[in-house]
Amino acid sequence: MEKSSDGFVRADQIDLKSLDEQLERHLNRAWTMEKNKKKEEDSTFINNNSNNSSSILSTNNNGLNLITTTTTATKIVKKERKEWEIDPSKLTIKSAIARGTFGTVHRGIYDGLDVAVKMLDWGEEGHRTESEIATLRADFTQEVAVWHKLEHPNVTKFIGATMGTSELQIQSDNGPIGMPSNVCCVVVEYLPGGALKGYLIKNRRRKLAFNVVVQLALDLARGLSYLHSQKIVHRDVKTENMLLDKTRTVKIADFGVARVEASNPNDMTGETGTLGYMAPEVLNGSPYNRKCDVYSFGICLWEIYCCDMPYPDLSFSEVTTAVVRQNLRPEIPRCCPSSLANVMKRCWDASPDKRPEMEEVVSMLEAIDTSKGGGMIPVDQPQGCLCFRKYRGP
Repeated sequence: MEKSSDGFVRADQIDLKSLDEQLERHLNRAWTMEKNKKKEEDSTFINNNSNNSSSILSTNNNGLNLITTTTTATKIVKKERKEWEIDPSKLTIKSAIARGTFGTVHRGIYDGLDVAVKMLDWGEEGHRTESEIATLRADFTQEVAVWHKLEHPNVTKFIGATMGTSELQIQSDNGPIGMPSNVCCVVVEYLPGGALKGYLIKNRRRKLAFNVVVQLALDLARGLSYLHSQKIVHRDVKTENMLLDKTRTVKIADFGVARVEASNPNDMTGETGTLGYMAPEVLNGSPYNRKCDVYSFGICLWEIYCCDMPYPDLSFSEVTTAVVRQNLRPEIPRCCPSSLANVMKRCWDASPDKRPEMEEVVSMLEAIDTSKGGGMIPVDQPQGCLCFRKYRGP
């Protein structure tokens, strides 16, 4: 599979009215330019080919000569649609639900299905070089190539994608808004529960019941175990990239930097992912493999249990230095059952070889007893936990 740059697309929760207005003005302007350009091209094509015809002399059954005129302008070769490519005419794009560096995530309907539409807009023409656009398109193609073949209950279902079409429109309050031709989009199932990150933030004060913690962790572990069985390394495992359906099932999303695992670890290097979740070998620029996902899972497991962010008081540079050189890890609360704490510690071991495979992680989580209604504090220890900070978020 073709390699691409290590850039990735995020969909941060930024939805300001002013940005909406700017986006709408930009899209209207780009759409108008695209329509005018297409009209000019069509006019030029017709003028150049109106006289470009050929006469073919043939003989019918009666021996009479017949003249058949063919016009090259009518010879149109229809582009064959790829297996993952959607029919833009069946897609209705609605309001934005998230925004990121290179685009937005919208609600939508495709062929009667509720979908989320991840739209990547790489800027107006002239603002990026051809090589930059080519790299971004290669990244997009990589994501589609990875995602469209996956089928698992804990992986967000891929519906289809399209690259560089002017047929897309957004249904706004003021009517449809056309999209510029360099826009690409990925269409996936819509999951109403939103990101796991948001769910954890909502529960920062009261925390989650222990059986809920284990169930969320199991969903994520099973999804990652499946990816690894398909030789896929996600490379950006974090709670922001995990979505919840209406039954609170976790599904892995965002394969923007996912790759097929290289047989030679030296072929996979570079800082890819999100600080706070990145394994030491990734932060250090060393060769790595699927075990970098296992490390990230360990951080996510801590986050699910604590409903908090790792290293909230450290800068990015401080986190990088401390994780690599000082073996810094999030502090496990005293109230955390040893069975769960053991999973965290094994997953975020500094040595990738000592980390378990995700298949083993699934088995360890399945073996944890949650029948006692939570067990946030081991029964053999004094009750009443002061592990968590008094003030935790808004």
